Amino acid sequence: MIGPIVFFNFFDKLSLSQRLIERSADLNLNDLRYALAVAQERNFRRAAQRCFVTQPALSLAIQKLEDELGVRIFERSRAAVSLTPTGALIVEQAQRVLEEAAKVHEIARQGRDQLAGPLKLGVIYTVAPYLLPELIPILQRKAPRMPLQVEENLTAQLDLLLRNGRIDAAVIALPFDAPNVAVLPLYDEPFAVAVPANHAWAKRAYIRAEELANEKVLLLASGHCFSNQVAAACPELQRRGGEVLQGNSLETIRNMVASGLGITVLPASADSPRFRSPLLKVVAFKSPPPSRRIGLAWRKSFAREKAIEVLAEAIRAAKVPGVTPLAGEA
Repeated sequence: MIGPIVFFNFFDKLSLSQRLIERSADLNLNDLRYALAVAQERNFRRAAQRCFVTQPALSLAIQKLEDELGVRIFERSRAAVSLTPTGALIVEQAQRVLEEAAKVHEIARQGRDQLAGPLKLGVIYTVAPYLLPELIPILQRKAPRMPLQVEENLTAQLDLLLRNGRIDAAVIALPFDAPNVAVLPLYDEPFAVAVPANHAWAKRAYIRAEELANEKVLLLASGHCFSNQVAAACPELQRRGGEVLQGNSLETIRNMVASGLGITVLPASADSPRFRSPLLKVVAFKSPPPSRRIGLAWRKSFAREKAIEVLAEAIRAAKVPGVTPLAGEA
């Protein structure tokens, strides 16, 4: 039997916010941190380890929070821990409260430099190897006391990490749309075709996108947004049933192409001198080439606005081969 369906609308959220405000005197930030950790880990033991408390202490704090609010936040079972519909709203609000509390500390420390301390940056796999070597030296000059703590991952995972506060900002391919997240376009990047040095196309001036359907094409595995962008740029690959093989990284695919297994599509940044091989030839697409736009995303509530501004400036100033920086301000 299917249980009752619960609908949440604007007035439900308003009522929940009002209850949180009315009971705010009884709450403390640690209780909210514990609830957020359980929501992210979906496990009380791991959440307790993350918060450096014992599991009984964390469980007691969650129970106290639920009693004070008068609602259930989590459904508990032997197999899993899940959020109730109301609990999901509470955790979302708790994330905002904790970030606003961080802002209070930043405001109270007006004399302190927002460029001091690590910045947790997420970068998609197809950007990190080519952007970071150019970015790091510039950022060290602009913000020597702000080292980058880098998380390389898929867009979907970076989205989750960003919204959960596990990273501060993310370099991703656009479009990218997430609630309470600001996005700044940084640069445009065309695609090109990589073929073995002895391939018939190696001496050509350009290649038409529809021609790829007649070749054995190596692409990244599903989940990588770059594969979706290539498929959108070269629809004939799917339409004609072209032979497509998959790899786990652009550099692995590049080596497979060099060995003569097939051809591939690369972003322009992957054709920098440090990555070139005499066994490969990179050939341009016919103009206008397919391309992607890369941007910077961060939570609107993130307290270190100056850090985001300097990071964006450094990325635009990076000498990444083949890309076109976009004007704008963070």
